[in-house]
Parts: sequence; C-alpha cells; structure tokens
Amino acid sequence: MDFPLPSIGAAVASGSLGSEQAVQACLERIERYDPELRSFVCLRAEAALQEARALDNEPPRGPLHGMPFAAKDVFDTADLPTEYFCRLYRGFQPARDASLVSLLRLAGAVLLGKTATVELASVGDIPETRNPHHPGRTPGGSSAGSGAAVGAGLVPLALATQTGGSTIRPAAFCGAAGMKPTWGRLSTEGVKPYAPSLDTVGWIAEDVALLQRTAAALGLLDAPGAGAGTGLRIGLYRTPWWDEAEAATRAALERAAGLLQEAGHAVTEVSGPPGSERLNQWQDVVMHGEGCISFQADYRRAPDLLGQGIREEAENLRGISAADLRAALDHIAALRPQFDALLADYDAWLAPSVPGEAPERGPGTGLATYNRAFTALHLPCVHVPGFTGPQGLPVGVQLVGARNTDHRVLAAASILEALISAD
Repeated sequence: MDFPLPSIGAAVASGSLGSEQAVQACLERIERYDPELRSFVCLRAEAALQEARALDNEPPRGPLHGMPFAAKDVFDTADLPTEYFCRLYRGFQPARDASLVSLLRLAGAVLLGKTATVELASVGDIPETRNPHHPGRTPGGSSAGSGAAVGAGLVPLALATQTGGSTIRPAAFCGAAGMKPTWGRLSTEGVKPYAPSLDTVGWIAEDVALLQRTAAALGLLDAPGAGAGTGLRIGLYRTPWWDEAEAATRAALERAAGLLQEAGHAVTEVSGPPGSERLNQWQDVVMHGEGCISFQADYRRAPDLLGQGIREEAENLRGISAADLRAALDHIAALRPQFDALLADYDAWLAPSVPGEAPERGPGTGLATYNRAFTALHLPCVHVPGFTGPQGLPVGVQLVGARNTDHRVLAAASILEALISAD
C-alpha cells in the first residue's frame, strides 16, 4: 500500500471535508486496496453516499456528524447482513441495529459496511484479512477487519469488541488508536455474546482525538476533550509478563515513559497486588468456560456448520468445571477493587499493548498477553500508536485506568500521542 494516506477523520472533524466527499474517498480507497487487504465483508455504498449528502445539508447532530465508520461483523445491522464469519449464519439479516451502531448513526455518523471478524469473535476460523503494513503478517483478532481497515486509512473509525485482546491487539498490530472502555459502561445489546462477564464493545480510530469524539458521541464523555489536566501522574506498569515482551515493545514502553518525563509529567514504577500474576490464567478459564455455555444452542443445532475451534469450545475439551469457573470469577472479582485503589492516585498506568510487532499470518492472530488481565479487571484501556519495531511494523503502548475513569485515560492518551508525534 501507499502510505501515508491523508486522514479523512480529522478533515471531517475540522469541517474541511464534507461527509459526501469523505464517504466517496473511503469508497475509492476500499475499491483500490481492499481486494488485497480483505478487511470488509460487505458495503452499503450508494445508501451511505445518499445519507452523507443529506447530512451535509443538516445542522450538526453531534461530534461525529458526517463521519464514515464501519462495524465489525458481530454487530447487528438492520440494512446489512450479520454473519459472524460463520457458515451457520450466512445470510442472517437482523431486524434492527445493535445499540452502538444505532447511537453512532443517531449522532450523524455514516455506516459504510461491515468488517471481517474471527468466527463468532472467539476461537473459531480466522478470516483472510491482511495486515496493512505487511500482507504476510496478521492484523490481529478478533477485530481483524476493523484494525486493518483503519490502519490502512480505508475508513477513519470502526467498531470492535474485546473479550481477551480483540480491540487493543489489532489496533496495535495495524498502527491505529484503540479504545476498550470500562466493562458495562456501554451496551452490548445486538452483539453476539461470547463470555458475557468479559465481553466489551470498543472502537478503533485513526487517532486518539477520534477515539475521544466517539466516546463523546456514545455518551461516555461530557465533551470530546474532557479529562485530565496538563500535569499527569503516570504509573509505569511492566506487568507480571514483562519477560515475554520483545525488544520492540520494551523500547516503545521506555521511550513513552521518557517522553512523558521529559515533558514534565510524573512517571513512577508501579506493581499490581498479590495474585496479579494469575489474572491471565483466570481470564482464560472464564472466557472459555462462559464460551462453552454461549455456543451450546449453535452447536446442538448444526455442529457441522461451525469451525473446529467453536465445536471444541462447546464440547468443553478444556475440561473447565463449574467449580473452576466460579473460583476464577471470584479471584478476579476480589482483585478489581484492589486495582481501582492502586490506580486512584494516577491518571493512568502505562503498559505494553502487545508482545511485539505483528507475527506472521498463521493459525492464530497473535498473543493477548498484555490485554487479558485488564479485560478481566474491567478496566478502560487506550492503545496509543506511533512507534515502530525492527521490521518497520507498528508498535505502540497502552494506558489503563481505574474503572469508570475512561475520560482521564483518554485525556492522558491524547497528551502522550502528541508527545510521540512530536518526537
């Protein structure tokens, strides 16, 4: 691909580009690049152009007025199929939009189409989506298409989900900004469940400013710029899995911490409470234990139409018992207030997003080592892009906050993004 492509989202937000022009530019980019990238599964091109034309003649509805966006193909859409990359759901047409899709459209955003997902956003079959920075590398998952489409500049904004690392990881691998809000702050209505006590809706955008605008449009922020002041308190959290970080991620985290300190922000080494080192293990039990329950109806109805990973999940081949699931849920629940208390004195903690650059495409979509614990803890996470590794592929960092401090984390991310851009 030819990089960099001009930022469509920033132009729409500033008013220098009309909605119809923005939608047309996105559609032209999709037509040119997506046959190789394979990030989209369906489009509503003519309808989107008509909507954009009408929006150009209306007063602004909100902070995303006229903004083109895409939705991961696990969000229900009333005028496009929702197939979950699953043969069982081919041609499935929901009656109405998922809550987040509806909220964005009511705020004046224009739905362009649906993006590719790993089957049922879980452990199923993997789509053929490519990383926009290297076709031989994974874009991450399960929000593969959303990460790739935004990272390639085909669309400025795309909805995603996260049960383990499915928003932050593809944002990181594809060089985009990503937001996983506090669990429960936004409705998952109209999104097929995987592990309900972990499932969180999120979004991937061309920059942190658009993450903020989206949060405001969804009612998560009072205003697009709401949040922390200029003097940040940041905790440097290497996590219990620091030894699994590759050189690129280690360098990115250290440089991000250095930039913050050089700008006069306070950065302090922090650690989690006892038991933190087992969070990934407990998250794994909860995700697969609840996944087994969620997939029972599909499995009993038509197992031959499901991928092998989904069948194995439904058959509980991991042998997760009810007692195992209860214990994991209880251990995680006990740690949530402890993390909130530790995070309370900070605007955010700085942590790795992924182990390193995107790995080669294969049977998986990369490790969620630095995502699963935060998902289990229900903490808001923002991926901030801007660094590259030795292969020239994107590497970024994430900022994490206490539950329901999404505004502070986004504000800190905006400050960090500006420092990285100026470096």
